[in-house]
Amino acid sequence: MTLAVLASRALCGLDAHAVRVETHLGPGLPSFNVVGLPDTEVRESRERVRAAILNSGFEFPPGRITVNLSPADIPKESGRFDLPIALGLLLASGQLAAPADVRDPESPVRDPALAGLVLAGELSLTGALVPVAAPLVIALSVAREAPGATLILPAGSAEQAAWVPELRVLSARTLADVAAHAAGACQLPDAVPRPWPAAAAGPCLSDVRGQPGARRALEVAAAGGHSLLMIGPPGAGKSMLAARLPGLLPPLARSEALEVAAVAALAGMSDAPAGQPPFRAPHHSATAAALVGGGSRPRPGEISLAHHGVLFLDELPEFSRRTLEALREPLETGRVVIARALRAAQFPARFQLVAAMNPCPCGWRGHPGRPCACTPDQVARYAGKISGPLLDRIDLHVALPPSDPEWMGKPPGEASGPVRERVARCRARQLARQGKPNAALAGTELDEHCRLDDEGQALLLQAMRRLAGSARAMHRALRVARTIADLEGEDALGARHIAQAVQYRRPGV
Repeated sequence: MTLAVLASRALCGLDAHAVRVETHLGPGLPSFNVVGLPDTEVRESRERVRAAILNSGFEFPPGRITVNLSPADIPKESGRFDLPIALGLLLASGQLAAPADVRDPESPVRDPALAGLVLAGELSLTGALVPVAAPLVIALSVAREAPGATLILPAGSAEQAAWVPELRVLSARTLADVAAHAAGACQLPDAVPRPWPAAAAGPCLSDVRGQPGARRALEVAAAGGHSLLMIGPPGAGKSMLAARLPGLLPPLARSEALEVAAVAALAGMSDAPAGQPPFRAPHHSATAAALVGGGSRPRPGEISLAHHGVLFLDELPEFSRRTLEALREPLETGRVVIARALRAAQFPARFQLVAAMNPCPCGWRGHPGRPCACTPDQVARYAGKISGPLLDRIDLHVALPPSDPEWMGKPPGEASGPVRERVARCRARQLARQGKPNAALAGTELDEHCRLDDEGQALLLQAMRRLAGSARAMHRALRVARTIADLEGEDALGARHIAQAVQYRRPGV
């Protein structure tokens, strides 16, 4: 046999595209060429594969070796193709028995040893397998696109890939182990899933004294998945409230937790806590690329790392205008696309935005005991750093009063537990009715689930005229009103729900 065809995967964003690794051994002067848009790491696999084959007790075949990574229009990077290239060489040179399915993937004759196998793994010079990057992304793509396939990964990677319940993952330590499995001499062990990284207990809402209006807004935001902007002087509790929002959210479903873990793995955060909504709080010096993602090899940014969780932007006006404007599309679509010359990588970005800001540069505007040192022009420029379209995309705008020293002497407020239970009931109500949180309602779904009576419709139109609200602002007020009604256990939207929702459309800056 002179040709072997095996299956592998190439990463592109949160997808792992199928790649055919075609290895051909022909007559001619000894040479080893890899084609199919490989990068430097893949081209360097020639030396790793040669040494690994020799140190695993096999012979490196003489002759003209050509490896084609198909399709050729998908960039190939990293050393994960070492394993299928080495195994293909052993098959093509006849050092391993060659089942029919390796010669022709379309053949009806299937060999149980290699049928439906997907291989990925970097080789060391000794023939040992080295863990690959983002094995969970590979596993999710294989489970979604090739049901019934079996994935072979290095032992250090297979433990994480085994989190995907619909996929069989085999764990291998050396090239010799995989070769023995391919020849039918032994069976690779099934990977044992790695324990989920433990999550530390979050802070409790009872730590926040006073601020009943902001606490109510936080509950509404958690119940409906709404974005929130808090405006208040220093020390009012904005950051404390934001840090307690993840503890009010329902735990992630298994599929959501896998998505969160996959994004974290792409960013090199393999030990990130799983199973709970993530909380990301980038510094205000973060660039647009850090927030959205980027790089020559696209990597997820903070908004994708906050997928199914909370993105907290403290000191919102201190972020650059370009960085803030990059949030507009992800807030609407729930995803971000990073275009490069050869490819476009797509990352999920369905997050809850929570932002905090002072009312002016010095922070004391409107404070009863501290005079504001800012001129009207400074206040206007400070507020103008946040564009109208971005403010329009934030559902809840809440003004926090200054902290009152008397609050410290009062009993603690309601803890996170009871609030979390109300939020869970409200979310369950939404999922039973429409299959998604209220913040995700759009188009005809709003007409169906947010139908108003005449009084409520008149109040909404009057409020939007007074506030000069856009159609987007009206839709967001409707979504918030729907959440308020759900928290109260009511099916019909009334004027009082609209009245509360409209109060959250007044930014107060």
